[in-house]
Amino acid sequence: MSPPLNLINTSAKQPAYADAVVIGGGIIGVFTAYYLAQRGLSVVVVEKGRIGAEQSSRNWGWCRQLNRDERELPMASKALELWEQFAADTGEDTGFNRCGLLYLSDDEAQIAQWERWHEFGKAAGVPTQVLSGRDATERGRATGRTWKGGVFSPTDGTADPSKAAPAVASALMKLGGTVLQHCAARGIELAGGRVSGVVTEAGTIKTRTAVLAGGAWASSFCRQLGISFPLATLRQSILRVASQAQQLPRALTTSRVSVTRRSDGSYGLAISGRGRVDPTPQFLRFALKFVPMFAKRWRNVAPGGLEGLRSGHETLKKWRLDQPTPMERMRILNPRPDARTIHKTFERATQLLPALRDARILNAWAGYVDCTYDGVPAIGEVPEVPGFVLAAGFSGHGFGIGPGAGYLVADLVTGARPFIDPTSLSPQRFDQSAWGKVAEF
Repeated sequence: MSPPLNLINTSAKQPAYADAVVIGGGIIGVFTAYYLAQRGLSVVVVEKGRIGAEQSSRNWGWCRQLNRDERELPMASKALELWEQFAADTGEDTGFNRCGLLYLSDDEAQIAQWERWHEFGKAAGVPTQVLSGRDATERGRATGRTWKGGVFSPTDGTADPSKAAPAVASALMKLGGTVLQHCAARGIELAGGRVSGVVTEAGTIKTRTAVLAGGAWASSFCRQLGISFPLATLRQSILRVASQAQQLPRALTTSRVSVTRRSDGSYGLAISGRGRVDPTPQFLRFALKFVPMFAKRWRNVAPGGLEGLRSGHETLKKWRLDQPTPMERMRILNPRPDARTIHKTFERATQLLPALRDARILNAWAGYVDCTYDGVPAIGEVPEVPGFVLAAGFSGHGFGIGPGAGYLVADLVTGARPFIDPTSLSPQRFDQSAWGKVAEF
C-alpha cells in the first residue's frame, strides 16, 4: 500500500533549455531546485512518477541534529533553520514543528554513547539534555514504566512526509521553475566531455548542469555514464495507526520501536534500522563494500526476496535513450511491506505505549532507502563528467536534512562559497577502500 501523499498539478510542457535540470522529485531534488531558482537560475525538475512519491513520503519525518555523524551535523543544523525559513518565506505547509525528539533506554552502553554525543553536540552548539532515570521516566510517562536514562533534543523536530516535497515543488513553480511529473530522465548528453543536455522521454532539455537526486535509482543511472556509484538499498517497512485520545510523545524512539505523531494526528510506527536487503545484480556487485556496514548492523538487517528484482531500480543493464527505460516501467517504487516486521512493530509499539493497544491500523507501506557504505551522502560534481552533480545516497537521513542538502548543492552549482566544507561528502571518496569510517548513528 502507498503512504499518504498530497498530489499536485504541474506543467505538461517541457522547455527546450534550462540553466539546470534536477533529476528526481524527492525532497532533495525539489529543495535543490527551489534554492537554485531563488538565485535566479531557470530550473526544471523531471520526475518519472509523482513528486515525493518514493522515500520522501515513506520515512518517519524526523528532522534532527541529535546523534548525527559529524560529517552531516552542520548540514542538519542548517536544515532546521531552512525548514522554518521556507515556511515563513512561502506560506507553504510542510508540517514542520520543532517538537523535540525523545530517546529512552535501559542500556547503559547506549546511554553512555548518547552522553558522549551530548558533549560533542555541545561543542558544536547543539543543545541536548541528557536525562537521568527520574527525568527519563517522567518524560516517558506514557509508557507506564521506569527508564534508566535518555536524551532529549528540544530544538529538533518533525515535518510531514505527505506534505513536504509537494509543498516545496509548489513554491518552486511560484518562483518560475518548471516541474514535470510522469517524465523520466533517460540519460545525459555530452559535448566536449561535459553535460550539454538531459534526455527525457519527452525529448532533450539543453543544459550545462544536471543534478542527479535519484535516490534508489541513482547508481543504475550513473552506470549509464560509466560512473561507478556503490549503493545498496534497504527495504524498510512502516505502519500508521489512528490518532489517540491520550496525548503521546510526538517523537519517541527506543531500541525496540519508534513512534512519531504526524500532522493529521495519526502515528507512524517503525523499528529503527530494521530492513531487508533484496538481492539484485547491483547489490551482488557492490556487496563486499557493504560488509563493514552490514556487519555492524546485522541484528536489524536480513536478506529479502524478489522485490528488488521486480522493481528494476538496481539493474546493471545499459538502456537506450530512444527506448523506454526501467524507470518508465516502474514509475513509483512501491515495494510490499514485510509482514513479519509490521506485526512485530505493532506488537512492540503496544507494549511500549499501552494507549495504542486499541488503535486502528490505517495502512502500512515499505520504501527503499539508498545507502552508501559509509552511511553519509554523496554530494558534489562527478569529476569524470563536468556539469554532472550527484546528490544521493542519503542512507535514511535525506528527509530531515533535505533543505540543507539542497542549499549546499545550490552553492556548488552557482559557484558560491559553500556554507560547509563539502570535501567529506564528495563522490570521489568512493575511489577509496570501504573499510573506513562508518557513520555511528
